[in-house]
Amino acid sequence: MEEKKVMTEEEKQAAVHAIREQFDALLARLSASGRHYQLDKILTAYEYADALHTGQFRLSGEPYISHPLAVATIVADLELDTDSICAALLHDTVEDCSDKTDLAEIRRRFGDDVALLVDGLTKILQLQIEDKEEAHIENIRKMLLAMSKDIRVIFIKLCDRLHNMRTLAAKSPEKQRTIALETMYIYAPLAHRLGMQRIKLELENISLSYLDPVGYQEIHEAIDSRYGQNRDLLVQARDKIEEKLNENGIRYMVEGRVKSVYSLYRKMYNNNKSIDEIYDFYALRVIVDTELECYTVLGIVHELFKSVPGRFKDYISTPKPNLYRSLHTTVISRGGIPFEIQIRTFDMHRVAEFGIAAHWKYKSGESAGSETDEKLAWIARLIETEDNTRDPDEFMQAFKTDIFHDETFVFTPKGDCISLPLGATVIDFAYAIHTAVGNKMIGAKINGMIVPIDSVPENGQIVEILTSSANKGPSRDWIKLVKTSEARNKIRQWFKKEKRAENIEVGRAEIDRELGRIGRPYTDAERQEVVTNIAKRLGIQGPDDLYNTIGYGGLSITKIAVRLRDEFERVVKSDTPVQPMEISQVKTVEKPKNLRTSSGIIVDGTAGCMVKCAKCCNPLPGDEIIGFITKGYGISIHKKDCPNAIEGRKNPDNADRWLKAEWEQDFATATSVYEAMIQIIAESNITLIADVTGALADMKVTIMQINSQKRPDDMQSIQLTIGCKNVGHFRSIVSRLQSIPAVRSVNRGLVR
Repeated sequence: MEEKKVMTEEEKQAAVHAIREQFDALLARLSASGRHYQLDKILTAYEYADALHTGQFRLSGEPYISHPLAVATIVADLELDTDSICAALLHDTVEDCSDKTDLAEIRRRFGDDVALLVDGLTKILQLQIEDKEEAHIENIRKMLLAMSKDIRVIFIKLCDRLHNMRTLAAKSPEKQRTIALETMYIYAPLAHRLGMQRIKLELENISLSYLDPVGYQEIHEAIDSRYGQNRDLLVQARDKIEEKLNENGIRYMVEGRVKSVYSLYRKMYNNNKSIDEIYDFYALRVIVDTELECYTVLGIVHELFKSVPGRFKDYISTPKPNLYRSLHTTVISRGGIPFEIQIRTFDMHRVAEFGIAAHWKYKSGESAGSETDEKLAWIARLIETEDNTRDPDEFMQAFKTDIFHDETFVFTPKGDCISLPLGATVIDFAYAIHTAVGNKMIGAKINGMIVPIDSVPENGQIVEILTSSANKGPSRDWIKLVKTSEARNKIRQWFKKEKRAENIEVGRAEIDRELGRIGRPYTDAERQEVVTNIAKRLGIQGPDDLYNTIGYGGLSITKIAVRLRDEFERVVKSDTPVQPMEISQVKTVEKPKNLRTSSGIIVDGTAGCMVKCAKCCNPLPGDEIIGFITKGYGISIHKKDCPNAIEGRKNPDNADRWLKAEWEQDFATATSVYEAMIQIIAESNITLIADVTGALADMKVTIMQINSQKRPDDMQSIQLTIGCKNVGHFRSIVSRLQSIPAVRSVNRGLVR
C-alpha cells in the first residue's frame, strides 16, 4: 500500500515558498532568453493551476503544483512556446480537479490551443471500459490522435513522464515496476522516434534501475571502473584532434561521452557480449559549423588513428527517420582501445539532442517545412491503423512495430532512399513507395535479380518492383507476410473497398455461426437488434459495416464473442434453460440451399457462401475438389489431393467443416481465368527468363507473378503464377514450357 509522506505545517510552508521561488526563476529565465514569451499568460496559468491543486499533495508530501511546475520547466528547456508552457502547468487540472474546472473553462481563460493541448494530455475518464488493458490502449490512441493534430502534445507528455520517473521512488515497488515497464516500452521509444535522445536516454536509464536494479548497478560500476582506467587515453586522443583542428582553422567543440547504462545493458544482453567487446563504449563528439567541415574532420581523424573496417556510418547523406544526422567512425587509440568518434554540425547536434522539437514549426511562427512533416508520417499511419482495425492487440502490435523498429535503408532504382523496419519485405517496400505500386505488384528484383515476393531486402540494396496493370489487386495472404502497419492497412483498405459485398457475406456467416453456438432460436429481427447494438458499442455505423469489418479482417469475431453472447442474452429472452447446440446444427446456419456461386462451383449440391480457391493448391476446372468452411473468408475450395486438404480431413474436430464440392459441367471449357502456380527447374542461362516469358506470351497466357532464385545444385528455380482456364489449358502450357531446351522439369504448385 502506498503511503503519502506527512509533512509538518512548517515543512509545507517551506515547500510552498521553495516552489514559488522555482517559478520566479523560470519566469526570469524565460525573460532573459531573448525569445518572445507572454509572461503574464504563463503567470496566470501558474496561479490558476496552483489554486485548483490547493490541498492536493504528491506521495512525496510536496504540494501537487510542484509537478506541473517541474514539467513546465522541462518544456521550457526544449524552448517551446507560451501555450506549451501554459498547457504543462494546467495538464492535470481537468483530470484531477474536475469539480472545479473543465475544458470549456480552460478554453475561455487561455484559448483554443491551450485547451487542445490539455485535452490531448488528459486521460480518457468518460468511457466505461471494463478491461484495464483496453482502457490503457484507448488512452494511447487518444494521445496519438492528439499528436496528429498538434505534435506539442507528445513533447509535453514526454516531459511529464520524465518528471514522474525522476520522482518514482515515492511509489510502491509494484507501481514502480508497472510505470517503468510502460516507460521502457512506450515513452522511451516514442522519444527515440522523435529524435529526442536526451530525454530518451534518461527515461531508459531510470526505467532499468527499477526493472533490473542489480544489472543496472553492475554496469554502472563497470563504467566507472573502466572509464577511470582509460581516462588518459581519451584525453590524449582529444588533444590530438583539437591540435589538428586548430592547425586547419576550424571552429569546433569536442565532447567526450561514455555509453549509457541501458545502451550497454541492451547490447550485452541482445548480442551476448562482455563489456570489453563493446566498440563504442567511449566516444568523442566533434561539433563544427558546416557539412563540408564534417567530412574534413573525418579525414583528419582517419589520418590520426587507424579506423576499424565496417564501422563507418554516414547519417549525414542518409539521415535516420527521426532526423538524426551525423558521421560515425570507430578508430583504435595508440593504446589499442577502440572508441567511436561522432562528427556533426551545431545544428545537427541540436536536432540530435532535441529531435523534431528542435525543428518544431510553432516555435518561430514559421513552418519547419515538409521534411519534418514527412518524418511525422508514421503518426498518421498509426491513426490509419486505428481506423482500419478494432482489435486492440493488433493496434498495439502496429504501435510497437512503428516506434520500436531498427531501420533498414533500401534504395529505389532512381536512388531514392526508403526506410523500412528491420525484417520488412519487398511488399512493404512497394507500399512504402505508393499504394498503387503495391496493389499492382507481381514481383520484385533486388540488385537486378528476381526474388520471391516475401524476400527481405538488406541495407543498401536496390529494390525494383515489377507491376502489371492486369493484376487485379493484392492477395489476402500478403497480410501475413508484411511487417509494416502501413502495408497491412493498404491491403485491407483494398479489400474493404473492392470486396465489400463478399466481406458482408463472410461477416454475416461468422456472426450467425457464433450466435448459433448459443443454442437458442432467434428471429431475424432479434439478430438485427443484437448486431445493431454491438455495432453501436464499437462505434461502427450499422450492421452491414460491422459485417464488412469482420469480413475484411479489421475485427476478429473472437474479440466480440463475449459481447455478442451478452447482448444476445439481453435481447433474446427464454424461459427454458439454454442447451448447447451440436456442431452439426451450427453448420446449417452457414449453408443456405439452392443457391449457385458465380464462380461455377457447386457446394454440397448447392451453395450459399462466397467461395475462393485455396492458394495452397489453386484448383482449376476439371480438378476434383472439396470445400472447407473457413473462419473468416467463406468457403475455401481445395483440390481433393491437396496435402492440406488430406491432412485437414484427418482432424475429427473439423469433420463437419469439409463439404462436397464440384464444378458446374460447362466450366471445364469456360473462358474464365483462374490462378495456377508452376515451378520450373532449369539450367541457368542469361536468356532463361526471356525464353519462359516469351513462350507464355506466344500462348497469350497472363503472368500474374514471377520469382526466380539460384538453387544449391546450380540450377535455376522459377516460380510462376499464371492465368489459366482449366486443366486442359494448363497441360498445354506445361507442354510448351517443357519444349524449352534449358528446362528440366515443370511442376504444378511449388515443389519443396
